[in-house]
Amino acid sequence: MENINTPPQKKSRGKFWTILILIVVLFLAGFGYYRYFFVFGEGVKAGQLNYFVKKGYMFKTNEGRLIQTGIRSQAPGNIASNEFMFSVTDPKVAEQLNKNAGSNIEVHYKEYISPLPWRGVSVFVVDSLISAAPGNGVNTQN
Repeated sequence: MENINTPPQKKSRGKFWTILILIVVLFLAGFGYYRYFFVFGEGVKAGQLNYFVKKGYMFKTNEGRLIQTGIRSQAPGNIASNEFMFSVTDPKVAEQLNKNAGSNIEVHYKEYISPLPWRGVSVFVVDSLISAAPGNGVNTQN
């Protein structure tokens, strides 16, 4: 006598593996989105643009350093500077920042949880230049 229940068991096993694989794929997609594309925070930083360069081995990315002044240090009476390291993905913003090296600037940035190689080495990605003024000791008027 043949077992009649054999084909339904194979179907239910195949259905189980299909659902399990679908759940794993959805979990990995959600984790990848959260880790690399979810904007964890955003804000504005102000300071003097000290360093701006395009570099990289495979992916050439724009990287910069903003020096924020007036941050109090741990020692009483001393003033220390604070560096804000960032990446830029938009070529137009990169061009604007390149023209304003040494200037006091305000930038809007987005913070991600992890960097991507084509987005830059920093988790902070500047997406716009809000304002730029000549740096300390620079007089633009003749």
